[in-house]
Parts: sequence; structure tokens; C-alpha cells
Amino acid sequence: MSKCSIAIDIGASSGRLIAGYIENSQLQLVEIHRFENKLVEKNGHFCWDIEKLFSEIKTGIGRCKSQGFTPVSIGIDTWAVDFVLLDENDQLLTDAVAYRDPRTDGMMEEVFQKVSKERLYLETGIQFQKFNTIYQLYYLNMHQPEVLQKAKSFLMIPDYLNFLLTGKKVNEYTNATSTQLVNAFTKKWDIELLNQLGINTQMFQAILPPKTKLGNLREELVEEFGFDMEVILPATHDTGSAVLAVPEVNNTIYISSGTWSLIGVENKFPICVTKALDYNFTNEGGVDYRYRFLKNIMGLWMIQEVKRNYNDQYDFAEFVKLANEANNFSAKVNVDDDRFLKPDNMIEEIQKYCMETNQDVPNTPGEVAKCVFDSLAVSYQTAINQIEEIYETEFATINVIGGGCQNEMLNQLIADTTNKEVVAGPVEATAIGNIVAQLLALGDIDDINEARNLVKQSFEMKKYQAITA
Repeated sequence: MSKCSIAIDIGASSGRLIAGYIENSQLQLVEIHRFENKLVEKNGHFCWDIEKLFSEIKTGIGRCKSQGFTPVSIGIDTWAVDFVLLDENDQLLTDAVAYRDPRTDGMMEEVFQKVSKERLYLETGIQFQKFNTIYQLYYLNMHQPEVLQKAKSFLMIPDYLNFLLTGKKVNEYTNATSTQLVNAFTKKWDIELLNQLGINTQMFQAILPPKTKLGNLREELVEEFGFDMEVILPATHDTGSAVLAVPEVNNTIYISSGTWSLIGVENKFPICVTKALDYNFTNEGGVDYRYRFLKNIMGLWMIQEVKRNYNDQYDFAEFVKLANEANNFSAKVNVDDDRFLKPDNMIEEIQKYCMETNQDVPNTPGEVAKCVFDSLAVSYQTAINQIEEIYETEFATINVIGGGCQNEMLNQLIADTTNKEVVAGPVEATAIGNIVAQLLALGDIDDINEARNLVKQSFEMKKYQAITA
């Protein structure tokens, strides 16, 4: 049996358990289990099936031994902002309502009536998105205040899954910062802000940082699996884990490319200045209290939905091929327009946008895909220009990490559009960052620099240069 650490990495469309261990001075990864994740309609809202997710986690853990692994630790990362509330008996008071649910429509403007936009940003440093936790909680305060008052525990999705594993209730730092309710400087819940909004402050847990050893499995789970292990907090915000796997952060802008595109730089202090507010950049917490100064851009969600709308006739590689063949098509959309957040039909929304803006309308799968990829590249260029304006410097390199770094066409588009070198990889950045945080907690790696050197020597990167016409 090989000893390993297990990353539970759950995204908006799938989840997986990956075993990681160091062998011959390189980090080795083996996928243990993969499963689907999707929104379900429940009680009038779009929700995550949290019970199914935990069932899949248990299935994955149960497969470790048969695949020759003895896990010594395990860590969970997921997307941000979503949560559940528990009552005094630790029973669910709420469903795990998803950020794409329209319940927060208009809530941001309601909050601005109580707290100014400027104060919110200068204290929390978090970008304004209508689905942020603050607006989800304010919706409950407005429409279901009795639920909010009954709540004894506020747990974000990975916090709740950790509770199911260990019986311990905590709020992990990197995900907590995404709520827009944590003071960027004190790194604690902003109690004054919560009181101003009338949100029950007693339900929030202690905020603990990545690399915290949470404890061992519940007794009944040890009995079920036939072994015990330590549950360790990675950066439970998946982007926080992914950025830990960026091999080189000096003079580099990263793009964590997946369902969303997170584009930014690592910083050692929050940048809560007016220009950052104007450009809607965020200062999310990272490992060792570093900050991810970034912008959240609609990412490959658009092509995922296009794929679904075409009844999965084409895989992602085929969309790239078809887009290349449609190289004369040039219409673009604003990928961050709210219409693309949860449309009934993504293809129709793209076509409507092009029609409304007097552009050619994409009709073939290749033209639709080309429109999406071109639009993403332009959006990235805008964000990069804004970063360089705020930093008053030019960055030499863009490092694309995550599943989206396998899209060679998009990588080349980014290089051509920005006129910068693009480095693609590692693909499994989130799982790598999750495992690396566990290895840091276990003392197998000394510090972040050593962790990034390990990533650099373990995974192949591909480079792209701008092609001049």
C-alpha cells in the first residue's frame, strides 16, 4: 500500500478524488474516483445535491484501498460563495442553493441602501457580483428572516462537507473571504457590517487558515472505511488551491481557466483602492495570508453550455477544431453580460447579442465556438490592461492553469491578443494545490517556495509566443 494525501476537488460540473504522493522528487497524481455534479431544481430554486456529493466522496474514499493507497490525509476544495445553515441540532435549515439561482436579483442594490458600495469595498476588498454570499444572506433576511434567526451554524459548502467527515464546524479562511463579509485587514468576520445588515452574527464559526489540521474522521466513518486519516484544510476555495500550484508568480499574471476564468496576480497585501473598485477587482484570501488580486470573468461555462445545447454532439476538442475552421468569423460578445450567467439557451443568447450589436450572427457550431473563444481572449486582454494600469508595470508572462490550459487555440489567441508569452500548465492545478497544502501541513514540504519548485519539476508546461501577422 502506498501512503498518499487525497484531494477532493469539486467543481460546478464534476468532482474527483485524486491521490498525491512524492516519488523521486516529483509529485505523482492518480485519479481514484470521478463523478458528475450538476444543479437540481428543489423547492423553487437551483440547488446543489449536497447529499449526493457526500455520498460520492465516501464512494471515492472507499476505493482507495482497492487501488493500492493508504491515505494519511484528505482535503476538500470547492467553488466559493454558496453555503448551508444548520439548526441547533445540526440539521439543515436550508438547501444548498446555487449562486446561479436568480434569488439574488436586485439584492445588491438593496444592500447598497444600507451600506455604501465604497465602504463595502474598502473594508472587504471583494468584487461586486450579484451572487456573493452577502446578497444571498440578505435575500434570506428579506424573505425568510425566521430561517436566519434559527440558524446556529453558517457553513460554506466545503465547511459542511468537512463537518460531515469530522463533526467539527469551522469556516476556512480563503472561502470565507469570498462572502464579502470578512474584513480584508483583520481577516475576521466584519461584525459591524453584519449588524448593519441585520444578519445573525452568532451563526458564524471561527475562521481557520489553510494548513490547519482539522482532526480525524468520525468513528462511524472509520468503521465504514476500515482506516482513519487526518482531515486537513487546504485553500477550500478552488481558485486558492489552484493559485498555490502556479509554478512562478514573479512578473506573471495567472489565468485559472475552468468554468470561470480567474485572472490576476498574487500579492502580499490587499489593494483596496478606488481604481481597483472601479475595475471591480477582488482581493480574495490565499495560503499564508497572501492575496489573490484578480477579476472573475465568465469562462468555459459558455462553451460547456453550448456543448449541452448541441445535445453533446461535439466534444471540446471538436469545438476547437470547428472554431479553427471558422477563422474568418469575427463577431464577439461581452462574456460578463448577465444574460450569459444562466440562460435557457446559450447559443440563442450569443446570437441575440450579436444581432443587437449589429454584428454577424454565428450560425454554425464552429462560428459559435469561435465567437466564445475570441470573446474570452478580448476579455482577458482588458483585465490584463487594468492590472498593469493599477500596478503601473508590465507583466512579461501569462500562466494559464487548470483544465482550460489544454485549449491550444485559446492559449494562442491569448498570446496573440496580449502580445505576451503564455505558459500553459499544470492542468490539475486545483488538486495539486490542495495536495501541496496538505504536504505543507504534514511537514513533507517546508514552505510555498519549495512547493512551487516541486510543481515546476513535476509537471510539463507548454509555451506559446505571439504570432505577428
